[in-house]
Amino acid sequence: MFVIYHVHYIFLFPELYVENEKVRGLSFRYTEERSQDHRDVYVKLGVSGQREVRHLEIHYLNIWSKFSFLTLQTCSSTSSPLIHSALICAGKMATASKVIKCKAAVAWEPNKPLVIEEIEVSPPQANEIRIKMVATGVCHTDLYHLFEGMHEGGFPVVLGHEGAGIVESVGPGVTEYQTGDTVIPLFLSQCKDCRFCKNPKSNHCEKGWIADRQGEMSPAESRFTCKGKKLLQFVGTSTFSEYTVVNQMAVAKIDPAAPLDKVCLLGCGICTGFGAAVNVAQVEPGSTCAVFGLGAVGLAAVMGCHFAGAKKIIAVDINPEKFEKAKVFGATDFVNPKDHSKPISEVIAEMTNGGVDFSLECVGSVGVMRSALESCVKGWGVSVIVGWTDLCDFAARPIQLIAGRTWKGALFGGFKSRDGVPQMVQSYMDKKVKLDEFITHNMPLAQVNDAIELMKNGKCIRTVLSISPQ
Repeated sequence: MFVIYHVHYIFLFPELYVENEKVRGLSFRYTEERSQDHRDVYVKLGVSGQREVRHLEIHYLNIWSKFSFLTLQTCSSTSSPLIHSALICAGKMATASKVIKCKAAVAWEPNKPLVIEEIEVSPPQANEIRIKMVATGVCHTDLYHLFEGMHEGGFPVVLGHEGAGIVESVGPGVTEYQTGDTVIPLFLSQCKDCRFCKNPKSNHCEKGWIADRQGEMSPAESRFTCKGKKLLQFVGTSTFSEYTVVNQMAVAKIDPAAPLDKVCLLGCGICTGFGAAVNVAQVEPGSTCAVFGLGAVGLAAVMGCHFAGAKKIIAVDINPEKFEKAKVFGATDFVNPKDHSKPISEVIAEMTNGGVDFSLECVGSVGVMRSALESCVKGWGVSVIVGWTDLCDFAARPIQLIAGRTWKGALFGGFKSRDGVPQMVQSYMDKKVKLDEFITHNMPLAQVNDAIELMKNGKCIRTVLSISPQ
């Protein structure tokens, strides 16, 4: 077991600490590592037993947490809930107001492999936060922009939008966040002032990139440069970088004890699927449901249906290897469209006496959207479009809606982002929702292209990339 101090030009004299604690009968050991740019020093402090773990907890609570530049952040393999996320980060005094050079995965052009580059990250401006990323998931929306959307104005760009990290510094006007806070950057802002934020019926926000740059999928302004060129920040987040800068209205502060390599998934996919079932469809106890597509979003929708008390959850996918994973999240029945000669809506109607109460399309295919709608029972069936696409028109016969079905869409699962994500983190900490079960691969940032290939070929549910040492 070990705790890691992360030190920017600040020497905490670990060798003296270890010697002094011997007098108390406490045994520690330490090693030091420097980052390639020598900006960061990582001091790994070995923990030999529970007495040492408790001693470090007391040190943190009574001493370290009092300093704005020393904050509990991350740790490895201890049995203590507090120390489970314990990294002492001393970044405010050294890097604030300075340009940071760091590694990032850059998409220079569409349909090409990402390139690991050294980029420059400018200090946060008014109302902005600079975040040191710890971990990020690879989401299908990253692939959509790279291989499907391919908007000419959307490159070069640093992709990634499903991450978690630590606040390194804040710009003028930021009052709710400070150096050392544990946060999740958000692709969907919540300014809390516009008419959408104030309306309980919506989780949209009039501010942020999504208001007027859906094609580019990036705000016009960026704090990234590389080789003299501006790099766009994908959906305002760009988590495939060691550091990023995000507007404070698109950042959620979370429990510092939460494991960042797990809760990073709540930045997009898991909230999107789970919320689509619970918040948007509003699945009812005892109901029947069908979920189309068993990627991370679809499996999260299955989990949401189960959470809401559905009695029958039909998982639909053309890859039967995903059915066992769907069972873990609560699926009761499984349908592979390739096994049937008739439309899948007819198959589901036969299984459910006319159709399901709720269906969720989690693929991003307009054909599947129609099938999901037609799989609903007439009179009260609700179908929710969850999968992201903006490439094609979709269609259905008017009689499907005239007969009483409801067809609706869901963005980020209906969660108001800054409010909803901390709640979902707490639900995970309370073991009410699953996250670990979604993760099939863990890789360093340098293997981002391998992670993309896994997703392209349907060989993973979620790959989590390690961005900074923990």
